[in-house]
Amino acid sequence: MNAHEAYPDTHHDVYSKTVFGFWLYLLTDFMLFATVFAAFAVLSKSTFGGPTPKELFNLNYTTLETLIFMVSTFTVGIAGVFAHRKKKGGTLIWFAITFLLGLACLWMSLHEFSHLISSGNGWERNAYLSGFFSLTGMFVLHLVFALLWIIVLLIPVFKEGITGRSIRRLACLKMFWQFLSIIWIFIYTIVYLIGIV
Repeated sequence: MNAHEAYPDTHHDVYSKTVFGFWLYLLTDFMLFATVFAAFAVLSKSTFGGPTPKELFNLNYTTLETLIFMVSTFTVGIAGVFAHRKKKGGTLIWFAITFLLGLACLWMSLHEFSHLISSGNGWERNAYLSGFFSLTGMFVLHLVFALLWIIVLLIPVFKEGITGRSIRRLACLKMFWQFLSIIWIFIYTIVYLIGIV
């Protein structure tokens, strides 16, 4: 028996199980979003004399929001690289940049909601807007959760440095953020681009 067999490295096993389990969670979350996307597709023509997407949305505004979110996806990837290399400073900086970009996207979404509601186009106006607020509202709730998750995970990294446990947790956070970017691309394409065109 050699030394490697006597002392198996369970780190990779725990990491693999954690990541696999999180992938399963993301699949269930994707099914939830797929259901809401399907409901939105059914309701997308149900404006009942209300304003159309072309009248409601500013494509330049949502394109800017999309670009900001895509940059945040890039920065969370860089943060993940620093975390795997156990570089505390780089991890903190790049996750902080990701947090700020995500906060900008959150503010833009809430600003859009506020504008729609204040102009009398809330979720109760017609079925289309109900579907819109359900879909984008669910995305916003996920984004709020991701932003809070960044804060919760970075506090121990700041205090204790990067450990095997924090690498696993940050890897799951990175996967969640990238999942959100995929969902946002679907929202941008289906709700805004197709809706306005």
